Amino acid sequence: MQILYPEIKPYARHNLPVDEVHTLYVEESGSTDGIPVLFIHGGPGGGCSGQDRRFFDPEKYRIILFDQRGAGRSTPHAELKDNTTPHLIQDIEAIRTHLNVEKWVLFGGSWGSTLSLLYAQAHPETVLGMVLRGIFLCRDKDLHWFYQAGADRIFPDYWKDFIAPIPEAERGDLMAAFYKRLTDSNEIAKMAAAKAWSIWEGRCATLRPNPEVVNDFADPHKAVSLARIEAHYFMNQIFVAPNQILDNMDRLQGIPATIVHGRYDMVCPLDNALALHDNWPDAKLHIIRDAGHASREPSIVDALVRATDELAHELSGDGDQSS
Repeated sequence: MQILYPEIKPYARHNLPVDEVHTLYVEESGSTDGIPVLFIHGGPGGGCSGQDRRFFDPEKYRIILFDQRGAGRSTPHAELKDNTTPHLIQDIEAIRTHLNVEKWVLFGGSWGSTLSLLYAQAHPETVLGMVLRGIFLCRDKDLHWFYQAGADRIFPDYWKDFIAPIPEAERGDLMAAFYKRLTDSNEIAKMAAAKAWSIWEGRCATLRPNPEVVNDFADPHKAVSLARIEAHYFMNQIFVAPNQILDNMDRLQGIPATIVHGRYDMVCPLDNALALHDNWPDAKLHIIRDAGHASREPSIVDALVRATDELAHELSGDGDQSS
């Protein structure tokens, strides 16, 4: 079984202003003349970690990480103003231009798979290949499953803690109830809602209970940005047209891609990946039989590292892809 590559440190860090409000944290590690790969984190609002550099062979890849608007080390933290999917797509292009990258690989999981697909459909000429995990199509039924009715029947004990901050009279529309509190000036209510929202996601993300994952999601800094920005996006149908991803899959023809999805993914159920693959038959689909949603699960790590190694081998004949 493949494991993560050893820990590495960035050789460059950038604070990239993208408008009058937002400044993005961007970093580079690995090989300066390697195949450029952009890691697109989940959430939205999740931010990156040092582990995210380790899915790639540092001798073959120029590894680029960034924190999306309002997330991680980008500023201002948890900011919702001018924070939409079209803005994020523009930001990715700004990063590509700033780093003098002609074409790159996209690597994204969960919301990162959503944003990778939307960016690639907008700018297919810039994409060398894609590795996607835990596909999240952000359809109404996907949001309803996790935030209203569906996953609550799998994790009824965790669900009780999730809905605890919401009065019973408001539980008919939990998304709206959480959004109200997450955007309110009452800091105590905001933090209670944020932690309940984020911990629910962390508890459901792995097939086997993983305190390390739950503790990561419980961190107040991450919980606030994750909960606020996710609720903001989900209340606004992620700022794209209904079924936009599946309707535009023809734009990705010819781009090599691997899809990795855990069979027991309770955050983004497997039908997300199957629906994508039905509309993208050229992509390789790997259903991981002993995993849920999180990128840290051993079998998911194995599949993702194999996918990036295989893609590096396929692209190695193209030489240096950066300008």
